Order: sequence, then structure tokens, then C-alpha cells
Amino acid sequence: MVMWDVYSAALLLYFIHITRAQTIKDGAATIAAKYGTVAPAAAKMISGALLPSETLQLTDLNLANLTTLKLSNISLFGFADNSDTKTRRGRIASGTCKTYPGEALWPSDVVWDVFDLLLGGALIKTQPVASPCYDDFGNYNTSQCTWLSANWANDSYFHTDDPTSINAEIYQNMTCLPPELWPYDQDCTLGSYPPYSVNVSNVAQIQLAINLARALNLRLVVKNTGHDFGAKSTGAGGLNIWTHNLKDIEFLGDSYTTGTYTGPALRLGAGVQAYEMYAACHQYNVTCVGGEGKTVGIVGGYIQGGGHSPMSSLYGLAADQALSFNLVTPDGRFVTADESQNTDLFWALRGGGGGTFGVVTSVTVKAHPKLPVSFFTFTISSGANVTTEAFWSAFQAYWDGFVTWTEAGTYSYFWTFPVGTDGYSFYMQAWWAPNKTAAELEALVSPLFARWSALGINLTPVYQEYENFHDAWEAAFPLEAWGLNTVRQASRLFPRQNWANDSIRAETFAAVRWVIEQGLWVYGFHMAPGQHGYPDSAVNPAWRETVGHIMLARNWDVSLWGSAEGIAEIKEISDNLTYVWSARWRELTPGAGSYCSESDYIEPDFQHSFWGDHYERLYEIKQKYDPYGLLFAQNAVGSEDWKPDAYILGNLPSQAGKLCRA
Repeated sequence: MVMWDVYSAALLLYFIHITRAQTIKDGAATIAAKYGTVAPAAAKMISGALLPSETLQLTDLNLANLTTLKLSNISLFGFADNSDTKTRRGRIASGTCKTYPGEALWPSDVVWDVFDLLLGGALIKTQPVASPCYDDFGNYNTSQCTWLSANWANDSYFHTDDPTSINAEIYQNMTCLPPELWPYDQDCTLGSYPPYSVNVSNVAQIQLAINLARALNLRLVVKNTGHDFGAKSTGAGGLNIWTHNLKDIEFLGDSYTTGTYTGPALRLGAGVQAYEMYAACHQYNVTCVGGEGKTVGIVGGYIQGGGHSPMSSLYGLAADQALSFNLVTPDGRFVTADESQNTDLFWALRGGGGGTFGVVTSVTVKAHPKLPVSFFTFTISSGANVTTEAFWSAFQAYWDGFVTWTEAGTYSYFWTFPVGTDGYSFYMQAWWAPNKTAAELEALVSPLFARWSALGINLTPVYQEYENFHDAWEAAFPLEAWGLNTVRQASRLFPRQNWANDSIRAETFAAVRWVIEQGLWVYGFHMAPGQHGYPDSAVNPAWRETVGHIMLARNWDVSLWGSAEGIAEIKEISDNLTYVWSARWRELTPGAGSYCSESDYIEPDFQHSFWGDHYERLYEIKQKYDPYGLLFAQNAVGSEDWKPDAYILGNLPSQAGKLCRA
């Protein structure tokens, strides 16, 4: 043991030395590594199965060439050997906590500069998106701050185009928000935002970032858009791999064949968002499965986490559409996972969660025939013409029909919430009916409208019919709001068995009504993803029995953050969400689960809530491909092996703290 400690100390000194300076050999001379003396590290590969961004890769030959130059820290960028994960170097790279700025293993400015050289100038020293409102980063700009304040909550485009901004601001620690939205004196700091980000345009850059982070035990973050409710794409003191600009889309034809599939397909780069995929699918006269949110990224946490869609009752989840993935694994290697190679990875990537098993650079997905879509919208509110009990009877009539609506292939996005002191509102964003005419949709819901009419609620919705998915989607789903710092939410997948008889159906509805009467918003979707596509994947088995993905949320006024009493009130709300309100739903749905991308931030037993009996296999695959613990995301597979050193409200892990071994 003493001999090992001496060796460890010597090796630590070695790593400290190579993180301080960068030189290369030019003949007999030792010169500084800089632009002009070091070229980007990448080799071009020719393959019809790759997107343009995937043809530039880091190879052993690249590294050998850099070794010939005697670049002084080339070992920091080398590939790992998964066959020997207990080497001395592997042990020294796995400390109690991830390496943090200011610590001995944290790279010096010179090392960051040379890393940037190898990346071809793709390294960003990050600034919070709201930094123009403050003096801290030297970019104060009054007009830009005014624009940010006005558009912060209603324009997700500029947030998703930023290398660090995330939707779940509360877990970022709210360290740099526009003053008009955060009325408390503060400085602007990074909080959970990583100090460095790689603006990825090719595979080699991802490989270099992964290898550097693994060698120095840096926290590694993967971000495309930052939509995730659970702040999975942020982390203090980390190195961020920003995949947002990998926008290539390739239509592979109407008779693409791979494995057991023959049919239309597309290959999507890791940065493609829903509105971009839908535009491409519209161009090629096909229908694709994606989210209703316009700016949600398709290839990251969405498809890898399962991904529900307005088309789910017809075609299943987004993960069911995946035919193959290209990715960089934690050892730095670029691989393909599909039906015939790396089949365990292929299984895990379809539903096992994003930012966990590797950094995906593209996915090949099925497409479906062009089809018509109809939808309508409505609002029912209690008040002068609708009694409270009539309102609840109307909402229950809709709830009672979930099995009928989903078996017909339809989908809905609805909100039900308190209004004022004793009122309620039921708002249907869109009742969506793919492959149905407006007349067919009207006939489907006519029994429901008859029940409402008997309650004295007479609606005359406008049924809209479109000849294709894209135009209907554009009309039905507006750009959604951004920024979660005054709300906590949870969710539950309600199974078909909760509609099996009048008793359990009534008990289930009573639990939903009770939550709303407690002052919460309930919103969600009737849908039935069923079993589609490949017969087995890591998707939570609970999805296959689901007819309703329902969320509950409780918000508070931002002013509560300004006092100890207010923060205590927020904590009570937060705790009640997990341990009281959503607990009742869990009790009524034993063996069901929750959707990992839209869940409680501290979901009890998240492993089985998100993945059911698949979790043990997923954990084994995680250990096989990432024995270093390189990739971490909140509530992801293997995240129980880590813990933060800081919390919000006493029990919400803060992504602004250090990440340490549990």
C-alpha cells in the first residue's frame, strides 16, 4: 500500500506537469505550441454511412503524428483501453471528486489554448446568456439586456442557440438572470454553467474533449438545446460538449434497408431540432415522429430517453423509430450501434437516457407515409354558466374516455388548473387525430360532447383539417415558454389498468381532482405508445401500458426567494410535491412509472420509476462502456454513484456544486 501511494504521488505530479505547459519539437528546437505549429487533430474518412460532420475523426495515426512532434501533453488526448480499467493511470484519474477549477489537475490557460489548437478554434470560454445585464464579464450592454428581459420567457430559440443556457434555471442556482426577472441584488456568475464549451462541428472534436476530460477527471457535460426539466445538460466546473450545430439531415430514400427494416428513413445530426426535422420530412413527403415542442432537440435526451410525440398512439415513441446510432464512447472511440453491431449499446440508447453511454453524433430513424391530420381546441371554465360540479363532471367525462381516445390513434395536450380563489379551467391545446378527417374526428368525440351538453356545457369548436403532419403541427403547437425558477413538477405514466372498471377509474380521477384542488396545475397527454418497431429496447416497460402521461406542477411567486420565510414556503411546496401530492398518484399506479425527461427532480427510486426491470441491465452496460464514470447526468443510469456537494432547499441537488463519488 505504501509503494502504491508513492507511485500515485509520482503519477499525480506527472499529470500536474503536463497540464501546465505545451511545447512541440521542431528538429532540435523546442518551440511553443500555437496556431501555425499545431494543426487541428483530425483525419477525413470516406463513407456513405456518415454525415459530413462524422467524416473528420481522431485516429491513432493522428495521435502518432502528434507524438512525433513531441507535443508535451499528447497523453492527455489518447484513447482509453477498456480491457484494463484498473491501470494505475485509470486509478489516478478517478479521484474522490471531479477536478475543479483551481485544483492541481485543472488545465492551465496554456493547455486550454493548445486544446483549442487541436480543436481547430472550437473552444468557447463561456459567459452566461444574461451577462450583458451585468459588469462581471466585461460585456455590459443596456439595449441587449432590455431585449433579453423582454424575450427571456417567450423565445426558446436564442436560449437553445446558446452553449450554456438551460430551461431548468432553478438547478443552475439562478446566478445570472435578467434583473427585471430576478429582483435581487447579485453578481453574475457561471453557477452550474461549464466554464469551457466545445462548439462541435466534427467527431474529432468530441473525441478530443472526451479523452481530455477522462485523463484529467474533468466533469463532462453534453448539451444540445438544454430543454430537459432535470438540468441534465449543465454542470459547474465542467467541460461542455455542445452538439447544437451538428445540423446535417440526409434523406436516405423510400426503400432504405438496414437489418430487418426496409422503408423510408432519415439520418439526423445531433443538433437537429424538431422544427428542422419536420421541415425536412415535409420536403420529402414523409411523416416523422418527434415532440410537439418546436425547439426540442431530437437526437439527444429526447430520442434516447424514449420521446413521446403527437404520433405516439399511431407509431410509438421516438426511440421506436431509431434504426442506428453513431456515437463516441467514453474511451474516445467512434462506433456505430445497430441491430448487428454493438447491440447492447443499441438497446440502451433506445430509451436508456441521454448523456450516459456516449455522445451521439447522429441517428438514423424511420419515416412514415404522408398522412392527413385533424385537430380542434377548446376551453371549459367554471363560473357564471358552469358550476364547479359541472366543471368536474365535464373533465371526468374526458378522462373516462382515455382508452377510447388512444385506441382511435389520437393524442391530446391539455391543461387543467385553478383560477382565482374558487374557479377552474380546462384548456385543450390540441386534440390531435392523425390519419383522420375532421368529420371522423367529430364523430369520434360526439358522445363526449353529448355528455357535456347534458351538463349545460355547449361547445362549438372549429375542427381543422390538414393534408400533412407539418402544416397541422405548425398550426396546433405554438412556441412554448422557457425558464423554470418558480415551479417544481412531477409526472406519472397512468396505465390502462386504471380504467379497467368504474371503481379504479373513479378513484384515479379523484386523485387527479384532489391535486388540482390543492392549487396545482395538472397537464399532460392522452396517448398509448404501445409496442412498435423493434421488439425490445430500454424504454420503460410502463410506457407500453400507458394511456396517459400526466404531469403536476406547483408554482410560486418569485418574491418568495427574497426572504427566509419565503424560502421556507418554497421548500414546503417542493417537499409536498414529491412526498404528498405525487405520492398519492404513485400509490394508485403500482408498478407504473414516470417519464425520465419530464419527471420529479428527486423522483423516489428513479431507477425503477424511469426504467422498471430494465435498470439492472442498463447499469451493467453503463459500467461496461463507462467504467471511468465520465458521463454523468442527474437521475441518469449510474448517477447514484455520484453526489453533489451542494443542495437547493436542503434536498434538491445543485448542479452548481462539485460532483463527488457517493
